Amino acid sequence: MSLEAEEMSLVDHLTELRRRLIYVLIVFVAGLVLGLFVAKPIYLYLIDADAAQGFVLHAFSFWDGIGMYVKIAMAVSLVFSVPFIVFQLWAFISPGLRPVERSAALRYVPYVFVLFILGIAFAYYIVFPMALSFTISITRSMGLEETYGIAEYFSFLFGLVIPLALLFELPLIVMFLTKLRVLNPLRLRRMRRYAYFALVFIAVVITPPDFISDFLVTIPLLALYEFSVFLSAFVYRRQLAEDAEREARYVKAE
Repeated sequence: MSLEAEEMSLVDHLTELRRRLIYVLIVFVAGLVLGLFVAKPIYLYLIDADAAQGFVLHAFSFWDGIGMYVKIAMAVSLVFSVPFIVFQLWAFISPGLRPVERSAALRYVPYVFVLFILGIAFAYYIVFPMALSFTISITRSMGLEETYGIAEYFSFLFGLVIPLALLFELPLIVMFLTKLRVLNPLRLRRMRRYAYFALVFIAVVITPPDFISDFLVTIPLLALYEFSVFLSAFVYRRQLAEDAEREARYVKAE
């Protein structure tokens, strides 16, 4: 291949990448507009959490109210954008995949949405009330007067929910990378101690500084990793069987 052809190939790839980024931006903006329409009922639902009862949320800036609607709209847009982003990523790299890998990877895309919703539910209904109750109890035990801003409330909420929701995509990512033969269960088992350390570190960072909160978040994350190893092993065994069958056909043909 000539240098000119290689350069044209690179230009084509960059053009394709730009086109797909534009698609992602369009979907994100459309989701943002939709999110603005549903922001108020979502806002009323989120501030009605049991752990948030008993104190009044304040606005310390003229932009706090608008800012909350924008944050909620962005979260709504993210829910719809994440599966589309994954699909666009697949579409970008699919020309370099074999047909069987291409069809298998495409089947993973719908589960991105399912796992993201499960992560949001786990973070909001389990982790967030626990974390909020703990921080409030510490504040009250110190005899401090509670004056909470609406901006701080939602920053605290989204700071817990969004990272955990994204971490719930781990099994799907591992399956996809195993299908591409980038990962395998043997490598994942060798990496277990480092992966455990990383997941425990993430759990400690995004939860209040107490053992119970860390424990309740760490255990599901470690379970997710082990589930990812199990799924990787399932995909890997099928790959070995397909390789053996292909080799047997090749030997028989000779």
